[in-house]
Amino acid sequence: MDKGQNTGGLMSSAGLVRYFDSEDEKGIRIDPKTIIVFGLLLGVVVQVLSFIA
Repeated sequence: MDKGQNTGGLMSSAGLVRYFDSEDEKGIRIDPKTIIVFGLLLGVVVQVLSFIA
């Protein structure tokens, strides 16, 4: 690779770093454990309904 050639690796990800560093105080906050429990319960409901039908 040439020294003058720009690969764009670091510069292209700089916007994403800034985006994820800023937190929106107005947004909905859900605990990650709640999402996991909801997913597990949904999976159990699907399995039960599959077994019944």
